[in-house]
Amino acid sequence: MEWIGRRGLLAGAAGALVTAAAGQTGVAGAATGAGAPGAPSGPERAPGPAGAEPHRRAAAPEFRGMWIASVTNVDWPSRSGLSAAQQKRELLALLDAAVARRLNAVILQVRPAADALWPSPHEPWSQWLTGKQGVDPGWDPLGTAVTEAHARGLELHAWFNPYRVANHTDPDRLAAGHPARRNPGWTVPYGGKLYYNPGLPEVRLFVQEAMLDAVRRYPMDGVHWDDYFYPYPAAGEYFDDDAAYEEHGGSFASRAAWRRHNTDTLVSEMSARVRQVRPKARFGISPFAVWRNAGKDPLGSATDGSLATYDDLYADTRKWVTEGWIDYVVPQAYWHIGHPVADYADVVPWWARTVEGTGVDLYVGEALYRCDADSPTEAWRDPAELSRHVTFARDYAEVRGHVYFSAKQVASDPNGAMAEVVADHYGSAVPPR
Repeated sequence: MEWIGRRGLLAGAAGALVTAAAGQTGVAGAATGAGAPGAPSGPERAPGPAGAEPHRRAAAPEFRGMWIASVTNVDWPSRSGLSAAQQKRELLALLDAAVARRLNAVILQVRPAADALWPSPHEPWSQWLTGKQGVDPGWDPLGTAVTEAHARGLELHAWFNPYRVANHTDPDRLAAGHPARRNPGWTVPYGGKLYYNPGLPEVRLFVQEAMLDAVRRYPMDGVHWDDYFYPYPAAGEYFDDDAAYEEHGGSFASRAAWRRHNTDTLVSEMSARVRQVRPKARFGISPFAVWRNAGKDPLGSATDGSLATYDDLYADTRKWVTEGWIDYVVPQAYWHIGHPVADYADVVPWWARTVEGTGVDLYVGEALYRCDADSPTEAWRDPAELSRHVTFARDYAEVRGHVYFSAKQVASDPNGAMAEVVADHYGSAVPPR
């Protein structure tokens, strides 16, 4: 399986940082998905449900979600250039698969790369629909998805990527009139990709407006961001935000502190604006699951050698929880139980401890895409591995559900792992929150 985009890029960056520590093959790589290997060390495991808030588990239904990725046609549409009718049939089939697996939520990627899967006045139609950016596909995918998901008793969370502009570095390949072409000073080429510069206040305002257009238009249940803020590290490359730092970073102790402030500002401002524009919609983020390693910070997780969002992505994911800027968090805990560098059985308790008492719901991101009879990692060849994750997580009252990456595997279930989760844990359907 080849994963390009959200999880694929994550794998390559993380793998470069942890290869020496992991000492294993088949754990992380650009062709196998997302995650950074790590080793168990650091603070002892968080207590189980005895010290938690058991009343919260009964307060709302369990969240059972799946991600539908549109970037590079990972899940949907299956390829660019399908007719509107074909695209709609495929989308409805994925929604039906969610219902058949007794899920109650879908997270649909609607702004994969400074583009739109709805008729946006700010950005062009996505190339992943028609094959050419800016071409009207002849229907409204996001509007249809909201209506059809609700008709099936599913929540619809709209998944936006704030800063990615293109999977190349040539602005001339963007649609005519694209904001990045009109404002060339807004972008930074890095790692073979083009990004909006998070250090520019005008960029932060623009990307919020672009996303809020969809929030205003549609009765979506959630606004969802993934793990891309500042890009994942690319070996030997420099993210050139010198001019922005010179203009806006003078009061900060370091460039890293300034970058974290920029990301914090985007999160806190968007949080307030979503709550104002659509109070019933929930704002959630699915970060890479390691905030900091315990060897660098005693508050960090029992991981050793892993990439960390705080240090490497300038994303203080723990702060977003403790400040209450987000309503839910979905850490991408894409490692098996017993992983030598980042053990699922250490990462999940760390997040349970982090959300405890904050009012922020914790849903665990699950690597269904790794479950493969031909996986080079023995644990992922076992169809029961994912079911063991859900069993383990249910010992922590703070874990309110799980989200599976991705929809294609939810539907096809290549090694039967999803069927085992359903049989063991989802004996009946549950309503959306």
